[in-house]
Amino acid sequence: MAQPKRRFSKQRTRTRRSANSKLAGKNRSICTHCNADKLPHTVCRACGTYRGRQIIPVVVVAE
Repeated sequence: MAQPKRRFSKQRTRTRRSANSKLAGKNRSICTHCNADKLPHTVCRACGTYRGRQIIPVVVVAE
């Protein structure tokens, strides 16, 4: 296999590796039941519904 002629500096290596931290955030969608932000294809954490059905019972805490 071919070998590099020179060693890459630490700054050059770290700059290349840090490019992954500049990726865009995750996509968000809106829950059709409570209009809260949620990840697509997941159960809503606010109301516990998924595709119009109640999946997780939500406990309401009285303040």
